Amino acid sequence: MSTLEPPSDRQTLPGMHMPAHGGATAAWRERHLLKNTLAALAAIYVVSIAAYLALAAHLAAGPGTVTTAALALLAILALVIRALPGHEHRRFGPANIITAIRASMVSFFGAAMIVGDVANGSVPPVVILLVVIALALDGIDGYLARRTRLQSAFGGRFDMEVDALLILLLSVSALLLGKAGGWVLAIGLMRYGFVLAQTVLPFLKAPLAPSFRRKLICVVQVAALCLILLPGIVPPASTAIAAIALALISYSFAADIIHLARQRFTTA
Repeated sequence: MSTLEPPSDRQTLPGMHMPAHGGATAAWRERHLLKNTLAALAAIYVVSIAAYLALAAHLAAGPGTVTTAALALLAILALVIRALPGHEHRRFGPANIITAIRASMVSFFGAAMIVGDVANGSVPPVVILLVVIALALDGIDGYLARRTRLQSAFGGRFDMEVDALLILLLSVSALLLGKAGGWVLAIGLMRYGFVLAQTVLPFLKAPLAPSFRRKLICVVQVAALCLILLPGIVPPASTAIAAIALALISYSFAADIIHLARQRFTTA
């Protein structure tokens, strides 16, 4: 029997109860998922390092950019492996692979903007292109998850956290480029503030139903922040765009908080 086959009924010992068999099958699935995930993430990491080196050479960035991007991606992938129990399938899946590739792009973008001193002038087109591709791929991973029937809470959270990190790094970049004041960081910190608020307001931990409004505003945030990175977009135009983006995301979070608060009193 192949080591990739789950335990069969014929392997059940006399007197063995069903929970034991179920536990063995679950353990096998977890091992299979871990092996499949490690193989996929290792390949993504190796290819990412090679891409980082090529991009750094193109941008004439120092070794710090590659090192920071590599460490950031490693940290993200380590968190992914830790969160694997939330993925109830035997395969990591193409959707999560796409999200991991997006995480790789986001890691290099952040390193280039913050460590690589790219923000001391105009943003190179290749850096903006990375963000645009990461944004475009955001519409693919969800489709692949549904198409392959590998949807999971893990995949949804992974995708959301990569989006949140990208928005935060774009906000930091907007500040470094002088496109808006320090208040622009509120756009990127909104998600993390919401998570922090859950520690003192437990009702915020209640699940939220999927929302087109939420997804649309997330895309608008990234698009708006990408737009103000362009050389020709300067204050007051860039400031106005950032202010609109902040107003939209504030509205979105406020709507969710009000909904959760009402839900709390309804179910109390």
